[in-house]
Order: sequence, then C-alpha cells, then structure tokens
Amino acid sequence: MNERKPQVIRRIVTGHDSNGVAKVLIDAPATNIKSSRPGQYSTLVWCTDDAPAAMPVGDDAEDMGARMLGTYPPERGTRFMIAEYPPGNTPRRHRTETIDYIIILSGEIEMDLDGDDKVTMGPGDVMIQRGTYHAWRNKGPDVCRMAFVLVDAEPLGIGEPVKRGEEASGHK
Repeated sequence: MNERKPQVIRRIVTGHDSNGVAKVLIDAPATNIKSSRPGQYSTLVWCTDDAPAAMPVGDDAEDMGARMLGTYPPERGTRFMIAEYPPGNTPRRHRTETIDYIIILSGEIEMDLDGDDKVTMGPGDVMIQRGTYHAWRNKGPDVCRMAFVLVDAEPLGIGEPVKRGEEASGHK
C-alpha cells in the first residue's frame, strides 16, 4: 500500500535588503514536516517566541470578533481575517509594523513589492510578510479569497507605515 505524501506548501517570506528595500527572501517549499500517524502531516511554516493571549472562560467573555479595529491588531496582539479581492481591484501600496501570516484559499493574486519584485500566489500558497511595502493585485478572472493573521511587531524604522488606528488607505 502506498502511503500518501504530504502536500507541498509553497512558503514565501518577505524582508528587506541592506538598503531597506522590500524583497522576497524565500520562495520555496516549506520543509519542516512531521508525521505522528501514517498519512497525517504537519508542516511548520513560521513561529514567534512571544504572544501570551488571554483566554477568558465563561459566557460573559468578550466576543473578540466584534471589536472594531483599524488595520493593526491590538498592541502586542494578533488579528485573524479573511479578505476577498475582486478581479481588476485597485491595488493600494502600504506597510504595517506587523508580521502577517497569509494563506490563499481560492483564486490567484499578485503581490507587488519595492522595485520590480512581484510574486504571484494561488490556492494553498502561504506567505510570511515581515513589514514590507506591498500592494495586492488580482489579475485573474475570479475573486481571490485569503486568510490573514497579523501579529503586532516592533517598528522597523523604514519608510512611513500605516499608523496605528488608521486603515491601510490612510483614513481612520
């Protein structure tokens, strides 16, 4: 009997060169794969060392999905969201002081970085975006649906990121 192989997960990690220019640092399959049972795999894509989150128990715990947030997560916190980009969207170049975990659920999207650096992503691709200037461009015929987890990060001191409390468009 042939055992099922793990799905290849494309991992894209962005960063900056020594001149502070945003770029793709890694664009390769994630290789930290573990299996605890036949045919079952887990692939570590990225991690951070610090994020103590409160997890209140009880019926009166706050509905954290009901909070009104700007582009940023709460300070020292995270923000998980699903976004949809229609075909022919108008891309907006922006940067946040966050580490973003991004998963393409359906469709296809192009991310433009500094200069001519671009990367096209499709279903199942994942990206770890580390505070880089970027814009999302859907050139395809279908809506692109993406999952994002934004993790608050220390400022890089590069350029002019979106300010806390503002939307990526620059409006509160």
